[in-house]
Amino acid sequence: MKTEIRAFTHLAPVPAVLVSCGDGKVSDIVTIAWTGTINSDPPMLSISVRRTRYSYEIISKTGEFVVNLVSQNLLKVLDGCGVVSGRDTDKFEKFSLTREKCAHVAAPAIAESPVSIECVVRQKVELESHVMFLAEIVGASARADWAEGGKLHIPDGELIAYVQNRYVKTGETVGTYGFTAKK
Repeated sequence: MKTEIRAFTHLAPVPAVLVSCGDGKVSDIVTIAWTGTINSDPPMLSISVRRTRYSYEIISKTGEFVVNLVSQNLLKVLDGCGVVSGRDTDKFEKFSLTREKCAHVAAPAIAESPVSIECVVRQKVELESHVMFLAEIVGASARADWAEGGKLHIPDGELIAYVQNRYVKTGETVGTYGFTAKK
């Protein structure tokens, strides 16, 4: 039997990502745990950002951003980018990150990230505590060892997720889509 708990953001785990944004003159990185896939054709995702974040200003102005997936080697960067303000600090410089030119947006990707997903905002949803950006995925790039035949192949245990104020490593594959229908 379950016990009632308070209504809150209990959905977990969720991806923990670094969202980079910029216009060639200014740039920033923000740690986001509220992101997800929202459509497949065209491919779209959402991120939710507090209005007080410097990245919110940049994304609102440029209408684009890059979602950079985080592997364990970027864990300290993930946390650091969430507690340092881009208004006062160049996070690329502070965390020794490389701005990588994207093919489809002006925002920089993070070269050290294994996967970068280029996005263009299609809709902005004003919520109480956050603003949700609904964005079309217009390009993506992956480290060579994470790409097979032009498709993404994420190794088990490589990505970081967020669970109740904790960062956790993803685990091992325990099934694949449709495995119950296979004979």
